[in-house]
Amino acid sequence: MKTLFTAFVMLLISGTAFAAGSQYQPTAQAIPTDDPAKIEVIEMFWYGCPHCHDLEPYINVWMKKLPKDVVFKRVPAVPRPDWVPGGRAYYTMEALGVLEKLHTPFFEAIHKQRAVNPSDDKAVMDWITKNSGLDRQKVADAYNSFSVNTKLQRAMQIFSASGATGVPTLIVDGKYITSISMSGGLEQTLQVADQLIAKTRAEKTGKK
Repeated sequence: MKTLFTAFVMLLISGTAFAAGSQYQPTAQAIPTDDPAKIEVIEMFWYGCPHCHDLEPYINVWMKKLPKDVVFKRVPAVPRPDWVPGGRAYYTMEALGVLEKLHTPFFEAIHKQRAVNPSDDKAVMDWITKNSGLDRQKVADAYNSFSVNTKLQRAMQIFSASGATGVPTLIVDGKYITSISMSGGLEQTLQVADQLIAKTRAEKTGKK
């Protein structure tokens, strides 16, 4: 009891008291998760988003410390046509087996080096080809593949169902969303996500 009280007081002091409507809100629609036995956290992002780029190092540290009952995955946000190439980039790198190698460098190429336009199909394919060392035709085939198209359609559905209005947005177990605008900052967003994970775990186990 003392520990819970102390945690509550610390939240009040930090100005990040956990509350629906301010730090988080329910998704517009329930979003099915891949494994109901796990707590799924989705980061919706766009490569061209500076806030997504700034959140990346925090996410990379945070995701490594997640409990075993939590699964983290990224889903590119595709709410409008000029974001489609960025979504294709993510799923193309995944299909080619170079996502882990190129995900962060692609962010850096866009925001630090200003070397690629994430809304330009040709520029995106050129960058992946150059930095993966793969044949250009192989990259193009993956970029325009049925598999990538299918995943893009699913990404569009997730963004719409979430009720998100921007990125980066975190979806916890298909039921709750939080974002920088709701939480007040990069680190605060991950703190709220941790609280939503705990809330979801309690709901799953029936413990309040």
